[in-house]
Order: sequence, then C-alpha cells, then structure tokens
Amino acid sequence: MIDCQKIRALAEAQLVDTDVYVIDCRVSPSNEVELLLDSDTSVQLETCAAVNRAINDAMADDEEDFSLTVASAGIGEELRCLRQYRKLIGRPVEVLLTNGTKILALLEAADEGGITLSYEERQAVEGKKRRQLVKVVREYPFDEVKYTKEYLDFK
Repeated sequence: MIDCQKIRALAEAQLVDTDVYVIDCRVSPSNEVELLLDSDTSVQLETCAAVNRAINDAMADDEEDFSLTVASAGIGEELRCLRQYRKLIGRPVEVLLTNGTKILALLEAADEGGITLSYEERQAVEGKKRRQLVKVVREYPFDEVKYTKEYLDFK
C-alpha cells in the first residue's frame, strides 16, 4: 500500500515558499491516492499539476502502481485545519455541533482550543413580552464541533 506520509512529504517539499499547503491525503485499498491542497489566497491549476508531476516523478521507481489525484479543497467542504479556519475569519460559516444543532454564524476567531462565532438568537428580554433577536458571541471548543463549512448564499 502507498504511504500517505511519503506523498505528503513530497508535496510539502514542492510547496515550500508558497502559500499553498496540504490539507489531507487519502489512499483507497486499490491505491487511488487523493491529495487535497488549500491556500491562503487560491490554488491554481498549475500548482496542482506541478505537485502531481513531482510526486509521480519521485515515485516512478516504486514497485506499486497507484493513481494520484491532486486537487484543491472544494467550496462547501469541511474545514480540516486551523489555517483554513483563520482564512475564513470575518466570513459566514455553517457549523454543526455534536449535539445536532446547526448554526449559521460569522466566524470571529479561531485558535488551537476552538472557534468563536457571532450570530443572532431569539432570547427573552426583560420588559418585553416577545422574545427579541439578540446578537450572541459564543466560543465552541473543537470537541463540540462536528464540522464547519464556509457558508455561501446564492440569493
């Protein structure tokens, strides 16, 4: 079976001095390798092609056959690393908590401990008969977050 760590190391060596980084590497039982890249700006098709060529050239001597796909993380995919979260600070995200609650919010901050979200929530306000929309800012540790995706509104 193809070693994902080796593929990742070859890709990272190719991406030195760029803002592109490796998010994930997956190998199927039939040796189909999928390498996902992301960037602080954008991932160019030429970058994916160059990484693909470099890995194929470096592993040409290996006895195992494999199929390599190098791609950028797609829109709407789950965020997998802290660098992706930091890129989206100040933008809307969709968060599913482990308790099943889905939140559409603005990503205010992200660090090793978790994320900070701001959103409007209906709450009882003293002196008012009906619940009012109130802006809430809450921190969620990563162990309470099932997934986070960039929220795109096509309206």
